[in-house]
Amino acid sequence: MKKSELKEFLDEKVVLYNTPNFIESDPIQIPHLFTKKEDIEISGFLTATISWGNRTMIIKNATKMMDYFDHSPFDFVMNHEENDLKILENFVHRTFNSIDLQQFIKSLKHIYTHHQGLEKVLLVDEKQTDYKHAIHHLKQVFFETPHQQRTQKHISDPLKNSAAKRINMFLRWMVRNDNSGVDFGIWKTHKPANLSCPLDVHSGNVARKLKLLLRKQNDWKALSELDTNLRKLDPNDPVKYDFALFGLGVFEKF
Repeated sequence: MKKSELKEFLDEKVVLYNTPNFIESDPIQIPHLFTKKEDIEISGFLTATISWGNRTMIIKNATKMMDYFDHSPFDFVMNHEENDLKILENFVHRTFNSIDLQQFIKSLKHIYTHHQGLEKVLLVDEKQTDYKHAIHHLKQVFFETPHQQRTQKHISDPLKNSAAKRINMFLRWMVRNDNSGVDFGIWKTHKPANLSCPLDVHSGNVARKLKLLLRKQNDWKALSELDTNLRKLDPNDPVKYDFALFGLGVFEKF
């Protein structure tokens, strides 16, 4: 397929899938429950963190988290006392358990109290063109507070060649303004041009079939290769093609 034909094909799929209907079956529905910026950020970050495995279970467990917070996640993060964290003791999503969730609450409070929030911590340096170093910085800041070693695995590190799929998905939600009501676009200090596609089994397989990706592993090196090719198709909004790759993989079994 020629580059112009590929672009036309993928652009059509973006139009097909980047619509409010997408929200109904996707974890992004959780932050869509909120209107306050910090509530959207925190609910989105926690939902993205547990976004692996069965999508129905992801949504169910993310909803459970919001119930624990009495549907005020930012207020819970900022004003909780040690005793309040006991309500989280039965939470589990695959390998992410109550120890991890309690730590995430403490670390998020640390970020909003001492580092001006997630938007600031994840800001890309002017010299960088992607979120590789920003995500690494997030991990450093996140674990400045006392924590158990086990929780560190739930924040990916691109400097260790992780594709950081879940954080890249969260970044897409926060940074990209799609004008169709799916992605939020509330981080005005960030640029959609710097975003990377959340690389998973579905998007990776479709990208390889379309010759957008040759590398076999789904790691940061593969992500950089995919970035390069998607930015040729749309340098300002390359991650809109996440909708096309995901839709083709999940809904069309491409």
